[in-house]
Amino acid sequence: MFSDSPPGFAGALQRLERLTVPAILLDGEYRILAANAAYRDEHREAGSPVGAFCYAVSHGYDRPCDQVGESCPLAAVRGSGLKERRLHIHQALRGREYVEVEIQPVEGDYYLEVLRPTLIASAGPSPVGLVGRAPAFYRVLELVHQVAREPVPVLLLGESGTGKELIARAIHEASDRVERPFVPVECSGLAENLFESELFGHLKGAFTSANQSKAGLVEVAHRGTLFLDEIGEVPLQLQVKLLRLLETRTFRRVGAVESRTVDFRLICATNRDLRAMVGDGSFRKDLYYRLSTFPIELPPLRRRREDIGLLARSLLLRMAAPNPPELTREAETLLENYPFPGNIRELQNLLERARILGGGRPLRSEHFPELTDVRIPDLVPVPDGGPDGLFRVAGIVPLERLERDYLRHVVAGHGGGRQDLAERLGVSLRTLARKLERAWKE
Repeated sequence: MFSDSPPGFAGALQRLERLTVPAILLDGEYRILAANAAYRDEHREAGSPVGAFCYAVSHGYDRPCDQVGESCPLAAVRGSGLKERRLHIHQALRGREYVEVEIQPVEGDYYLEVLRPTLIASAGPSPVGLVGRAPAFYRVLELVHQVAREPVPVLLLGESGTGKELIARAIHEASDRVERPFVPVECSGLAENLFESELFGHLKGAFTSANQSKAGLVEVAHRGTLFLDEIGEVPLQLQVKLLRLLETRTFRRVGAVESRTVDFRLICATNRDLRAMVGDGSFRKDLYYRLSTFPIELPPLRRRREDIGLLARSLLLRMAAPNPPELTREAETLLENYPFPGNIRELQNLLERARILGGGRPLRSEHFPELTDVRIPDLVPVPDGGPDGLFRVAGIVPLERLERDYLRHVVAGHGGGRQDLAERLGVSLRTLARKLERAWKE
């Protein structure tokens, strides 16, 4: 079949077969020309992928990803002429999962695509790690993958309970420091007089209770990742020492004269407005600019409503594996319509109590007594409504509320991109984006 192929194509075929992760060779029209054993095995239930379009095999789409509202790595590499990477959700034997798609051009207008499953997040219920499929979560995950291999400081911003430490661990696990320590430091939990000793260590006799020398957490994090949680709580007089550590990569143990050199990746997190703290003088401006090279804002749970059921099932699995209680659709609807001011941490607490109240039985609304005042949408699915998704409306309701509840439902169940959804709803992509933003804010 490939006897007359150009040298670049033939070389790509040889490399394709040497790869142990799924990989394919594409033409400029998204058609799969060859697939290695790992890719064929991944999609064996659908038959041979050769001759099919990559977007049909990986997503079940009838058009390229960039035409259904997603980023398409092949379109990107055709534009740049360089190797490109994108994070995608692909359909695999194990269900929907996150993969890092890497595409590079091959001489003769061919493209080699390599698919590497990411272990830091799951698109389905999981007993470990990050889970989610909501657009706001997906954007965070893309940023995690983009910055993980870079040495720059990362600043995680977001409300309390949004999972900042999990994101920090994900950055560490996707970096080239993954074999070295990940050292979390809870800045708000350390007394001011102990902070310097905990961070930098001390010599024996440096102060009254220093019965022996002790390495600080900065030393423990050598060649790994240092995570400073609630960085906004660091006292102003200690911020200058932290700034010096970042600028010189040197420090002194308490009571020591000589300096030590250390190498670490810094990730910080806060639920406070550091820019406002800079303005009122409670946080150093020079330290702020050192920390905020790559900020990532974590969305509150109310902006990830379509992830609530997935998060709940994952949390129940972590509480009661291997036989977690079932979450009924009734209870899931109740949770989806609660604003969660405490975010994922509050969801975890509600589920823990419900699990105990349920005694192993499926979790229903009565197992969430704190949510008795939550208003359920007036638009509800009819049981066994079929693929068309029939609905029942509880009396006469305002059209604006009806539209909002319907949009929330279709987004949660829609497997394609926004462009595809906009076309099916008969509106422009811009109109859909505006309506969705209003629906999730209310």
